[in-house]
Amino acid sequence: MTTATRPLDSRFSAPPAAPRRGYGHAWAAAPGNALFLVLLTVPLAIVAMGVTWAVFGVGVGSLVLVIGVPVLVGSLYVARGFAEAERALLRITSHPAIPAPDWRRGTRGTGFWARLTQPLRNAHYWMALLSALLVRPIVAIVTFAFATIWVSMSLGGPTYWFWSSFIPDGNAEHIWVPWAVQHIFGGIDPSPDPHRWASMLYLGVGIVFLITLPLVLRGLVRLHGMVAAALTGRWESDDLVAQVEGLDASLDAAVQAEDAGLRRLERDLHDGPQQRLVRLQMDLAALERRAADGDATAVAALAQESRAHAQAALDELRALAGGVAPPLLQDRGIAEAISGLAAASALPVRADVAPEITAALSPEAARNLYFVVAELLTNAAKHAGADSASVTAVREGSAVRVTVLDDGRGGAAPRPGGGLEGLSQRVQGLRGTMHIDSPESGPTIITVTVPVSA
Repeated sequence: MTTATRPLDSRFSAPPAAPRRGYGHAWAAAPGNALFLVLLTVPLAIVAMGVTWAVFGVGVGSLVLVIGVPVLVGSLYVARGFAEAERALLRITSHPAIPAPDWRRGTRGTGFWARLTQPLRNAHYWMALLSALLVRPIVAIVTFAFATIWVSMSLGGPTYWFWSSFIPDGNAEHIWVPWAVQHIFGGIDPSPDPHRWASMLYLGVGIVFLITLPLVLRGLVRLHGMVAAALTGRWESDDLVAQVEGLDASLDAAVQAEDAGLRRLERDLHDGPQQRLVRLQMDLAALERRAADGDATAVAALAQESRAHAQAALDELRALAGGVAPPLLQDRGIAEAISGLAAASALPVRADVAPEITAALSPEAARNLYFVVAELLTNAAKHAGADSASVTAVREGSAVRVTVLDDGRGGAAPRPGGGLEGLSQRVQGLRGTMHIDSPESGPTIITVTVPVSA
């Protein structure tokens, strides 16, 4: 079983800038660019405009009826589909991939009507509709015209000398040749052989078009990409909304994890030290009675028993205090603390901990990561049936990655109210991710990644 928590540090997908590439790359991309501009853009634009106008018109015309709103929403979904198709077709060109917009924005409530009308509250749908109804057809026709002219002249100009001989009455178009030759070269009479002069002129013009062909095609594709990114791509506001949602989710997860920790601490205090202190109180009361009776032997026995209960309660309080703020973590840092957890584990644990992770994490992040590793090792020893385990902790760029592996039976997965669910919430509270790879036959590999917070 493979499980991954939702990353809350939001790898935001800003539109990629077109890399600066040379003339050779422009030629390599020319076939795909030409295919997109000459054969694909106009058919897609015409179909998109026709279908979207039809559905949108029916929806607007029937708004007075109940059926009008669903039809209008349907036209927005149709426009979205054509926007997705255009972005997909752009992938065969030299243009970088355009990140998809957040189509979920505008969601309010979980009722049927709220879900049905969600596209009406999302500006991305309306921009896709505008693109399908008006902008894309105009851009497609303009770019198709320029691309067709450049491709035709690039192919037809240099080969005019060959294919012109197959045109009936081929000299009829040469009436412009004398004028062009006299204005370009001056004083030369082309009338004896106008076809040769026409071939030379076509060759020169064709070479110019051929040289500029890949650059023109790339420019036209970039125009398509700019329009598509502006109307049907991801906006900066999408990333801001995603960041806010991620922060809200991490805050909720942190609050839930802290609440669960407090409840566990309360339960441990109730079941452990509190019970021993109650027993100690009862023993002291009995000791008072025996002392009043003058039974020295019973007093000595009760005093010895009371001291044992007091020592046990003190040991349990120290253990609980170590669970709240482990001394090794406070004194030596997270790297030494993780190594200490490995050494103190009930299993043989191999630890490979990079010392630099101590400086990479804030005290709060280090404390939470310590408890995550501690519980993962405890789970491996108590529930996984493992014979050995390993812990690896390294810094990778702007994140700290900790991997806990055990050779147990596997099948680990977060369950509501379970330990792994609590760990997942704790990691989310750090704006990190927890990935669980635990097939039924084992081994279990749990990878925790948290952003650097130092």
